[in-house]
Amino acid sequence: MLLAVVAGVGLFVVTGALEPFRNYQLATVAAYLCATAGLTVLTGLNGQLSLGHGALMATGAYTVALTQNALADAGRPGGGYLLLSLALGVVVTVAAGAVIGAAAARLRGPYLAGVTLAVAVVVPALTTTFRGVLNSEQGLPVHLAPAPEALGPYFPYERWQAWIAVAGALLTLVLLANLTRSRFGRNLRAVRDDEVAARLAGIHVGRTQVLAFVVSAGCAGLGGGLLAVLAQSVSPGAFSLTLSLYLLMAIVIGGLGSLAGALWGALLLVALPAATHMITDLVDPPPAVAQRLDGNLSLAIFGVTLVVVMIAAPGGVQGLLRRAGRSVGARWRVPTGR
Repeated sequence: MLLAVVAGVGLFVVTGALEPFRNYQLATVAAYLCATAGLTVLTGLNGQLSLGHGALMATGAYTVALTQNALADAGRPGGGYLLLSLALGVVVTVAAGAVIGAAAARLRGPYLAGVTLAVAVVVPALTTTFRGVLNSEQGLPVHLAPAPEALGPYFPYERWQAWIAVAGALLTLVLLANLTRSRFGRNLRAVRDDEVAARLAGIHVGRTQVLAFVVSAGCAGLGGGLLAVLAQSVSPGAFSLTLSLYLLMAIVIGGLGSLAGALWGALLLVALPAATHMITDLVDPPPAVAQRLDGNLSLAIFGVTLVVVMIAAPGGVQGLLRRAGRSVGARWRVPTGR
């Protein structure tokens, strides 16, 4: 909690010095961090492979959009109702995660990956099936109130968005950090390491796996809701299967099983598109080649980064930093005499 308070104060100061676009990027990192932290608990600590977290983020995003639009139609678009919309997005995603988790708890390995992959494909397709409500591929706008009047008439809206997203990310990290250090967190690791031994120790394996999926889904729903607030619109293209693959690769590159690794992964998810655009601008390919590279170059760079990290640092970025810290500590440790 103390670390979260210090980080919150530091980010509060930093947002005042950043330009609007950088504040928007910071807010995007915070939104992705909610999803990567939840996926870290599910995959890194419990051993369940999920390829459908992009769909869970879409569930939270569409819930926030529908709730905010309904409030606007009712003449209540106030900022205080945004918390209600985000909370409702988490609740709906938790319910979806409970259903998926109940089915996933009976499956292992590629079968589990196949079920979550089906979710990643089916959920965006529902926008076409229910086009009267979800507006198909065009998506939905998200009606939002301006920043509170107490902050002043010229307060940058991007800074207000950054505050909301950072607050959501810090709350998620505090809850997950306490959860992973509790008895439930030890149960998660026990089930991941050996289900038979965990069952003999009195741990209900199926219930633990379902709860892990529920917790992870709630975090993904909050992340998706925050992305809807930042973009002020939602569409199925923003939550495609590629996003689910990016989330999974991000936690592996950052450091599987570590909440700090989830932070590195979230930073990479935002830095990758910027690096891709920079490379495209430097190379300046022909229009036909640029059109082919659009979307594929990011995935290729992500894949190459994953391969390099797995060869050079199997523990991810956080594992590499941890080993470097131990090496420096051992070098500067004062030898004790007998």
